[in-house]
Amino acid sequence: MKKVTGLGGVFFKCDNPKSMNEWYAKNLGLATSEYGATFEWRHADDSSKKGTTAWCTFPKDTKYFDPSTKPFMINYRVENIVALVEELKKENVTIVDEIAEYDYGKFVHVLDPEGNVIELWEPKEDLDPDSAAG
Repeated sequence: MKKVTGLGGVFFKCDNPKSMNEWYAKNLGLATSEYGATFEWRHADDSSKKGTTAWCTFPKDTKYFDPSTKPFMINYRVENIVALVEELKKENVTIVDEIAEYDYGKFVHVLDPEGNVIELWEPKEDLDPDSAAG
């Protein structure tokens, strides 16, 4: 079973997300919005398929990265999140929450051995019809 298929996003805390987004737009040319920036790319094995990677700033006091105390979070694109979570449970990996499903895919958060929260994302376009009920 394929596990991580790519980088879904990089998220970090900062004192002023709005001004950080503006700085990155002005100085590095990122096309930012209030949510950050989205980079589009094509799948290497099928160039007709598009993918995205997010870059997002969060307020310093966000609880979204909890229980991690780190100022960043990495989001990994995964294939078959339901099966992957079952494998992670067997390996005694800490699963922070339940799998949540949104219009753009399924998400779950886990902790690595040093307490970094990791967001796993199965994008909607990658969902297998048999696992969509997940």
